[in-house]
Amino acid sequence: MRIGFDGKRAVNNMTGLGNYSRLVIESMADSYPGSEMLVYVPELKKNPRLKGLEERHNVEFHLPPVAGFGGALWRSFGLTNNLAADKVSIYHGLSNELPLNISAAGIPSVVTMHDVIYRRMPECYSGVDRILYDFKYGRSCRNATRIIAVSECTKRDVAELYGVDPGKIDVVYQGCDDSFRREIPEEELEGVRRRLGLPGRYVLQVGTIEERKNLELTVRGMASLPKDVCLLAVGRDRKGYMDKVKKIAAEAGVADRLIFRHDISFADLPAVNRLASAVAYPSRYEGFGIPILEALESGRPVVAATGSCLEEAGGEGAVYVSPDDARGMGEALNAILTGSADVARMTGEGKRHASRFDTSGMASRIMAVYERAIANR
Repeated sequence: MRIGFDGKRAVNNMTGLGNYSRLVIESMADSYPGSEMLVYVPELKKNPRLKGLEERHNVEFHLPPVAGFGGALWRSFGLTNNLAADKVSIYHGLSNELPLNISAAGIPSVVTMHDVIYRRMPECYSGVDRILYDFKYGRSCRNATRIIAVSECTKRDVAELYGVDPGKIDVVYQGCDDSFRREIPEEELEGVRRRLGLPGRYVLQVGTIEERKNLELTVRGMASLPKDVCLLAVGRDRKGYMDKVKKIAAEAGVADRLIFRHDISFADLPAVNRLASAVAYPSRYEGFGIPILEALESGRPVVAATGSCLEEAGGEGAVYVSPDDARGMGEALNAILTGSADVARMTGEGKRHASRFDTSGMASRIMAVYERAIANR
């Protein structure tokens, strides 16, 4: 089988959609070594995270036929000519998007829909972005032969907001990078702690520092935690939300225990997770919530928010609080840190729940979707 992939995010994005794109292509290449993985990219940038793809014998990168040809225009319209010429069996848009003429070109297609946050929380996006996403992603859902949703929550959203038959949508949970499953020797962990200057005890929250991720809830909850516990927030600031969080931390009397880091590499994240006393993820809305899965695989107890799909990601391995319940967040974290919660049970349940998301299982489920799409077409 010759499988075409939209590789823009795999090349350009270091986290989020980039991680998902690389994980899917790598797992498909490993699980189906006799198939060819054709990765279509507007340009091929130097990215250390591409090493895994570049080393696989059945992965090829394909560029626009004319150097400098407009990337957006090529991905939206010109790409289908390349897909036809390359005789792809199926094309997979890995990040909510397909060429606008994919259906007219008669090429079987699958699009992965990660979320419709621009619809559920429009205040987080500019008007122009909302209109653009709604047009491109909505059309991709309608034109796709089949849709992959990364959670049952996303499946419900896509069916409701775009009028898509739920029977056309397959839920395929994504896995996380295998590095989070690796047991890390104590000396290596302590080496990372010293090199990064991490405190002795800390609560970890990973993700863009923006309103939707709701870091302020964890900050408010910190006021009831032991004084030697810090909050490590790993991510980049967006729209100045960090200033708001700092102000809240000062009002709560925990400003000296709040640490912002945007320079922690992906390679260090497994150790940073394992060194954490607990992981918080109180996001108001997500398509899935990969940081929860990474924490569970790292054997960490998790406190997450209700209201979207995070219960799917965490299962019985996490405690859930309302995204507006600062007291509940503090109580949940305090129970973990003081030992009144059954942390061993939580982490055991977390490991068992996380095992549902192994990458080989993900690959076989994606292949089943491809086969249905080809048969449908």
